Amino acid sequence: MATETMRTASADTDPELACPVAPVVDIVFSRWTTPILWTLNARGRQRFVELERAIGRITPKVLTQRLRQLERDGLVVRTYHPEVPPRVEYEISELGRSLAPLFAHLAEWAADNLDKVDEARQVYDADPTR
Repeated sequence: MATETMRTASADTDPELACPVAPVVDIVFSRWTTPILWTLNARGRQRFVELERAIGRITPKVLTQRLRQLERDGLVVRTYHPEVPPRVEYEISELGRSLAPLFAHLAEWAADNLDKVDEARQVYDADPTR
């Protein structure tokens, strides 16, 4: 009984216990992680500059930080080629590739529902009582 009470109290105070997908959301759906993984999955192995161009408005500093975190999480593989000049390539790992069905499902959801979200926002914004 005491253990059950402790679990309930912990779940009430710790969002990761209350929502078991919270750690996944933190890893996969941060601001730039999704575009990086999407690009690497769609285009294959990329050099830093290619990835930066493909994503667009991301800064080199943020891209470096995100790539390091994704490599640490096992979602991206970094390959260093000791040439002159040195060459570094990034590619999505098998673990990262296993997220492809999730991204496909989210893309399908977006295609089916973003118009509805936009409509709901317009109705909400037009309400003078808000």
